[in-house]
Amino acid sequence: MMELLTKINELAAKNKEIGLTSAEYELRDQLRKQYLQQIRGQVLANINSFTLVDESGQDVTPEKIKEYKSNQFYF
Repeated sequence: MMELLTKINELAAKNKEIGLTSAEYELRDQLRKQYLQQIRGQVLANINSFTLVDESGQDVTPEKIKEYKSNQFYF
């Protein structure tokens, strides 16, 4: 992921200094999409591990998270 971020930052700096070619704009957009997909995957993985419990020890995890967890396949 750091490689993606480094390349995105390089393209941003180049764009600020001299501009980008159309191929570089396309590359930048592809890299941004890949980066966002990775971030979203990490967020969903974290959400999948959530279990909210109240003071009395009862599970109060929101239904949306429970539904997401029940639709996951574990290998």
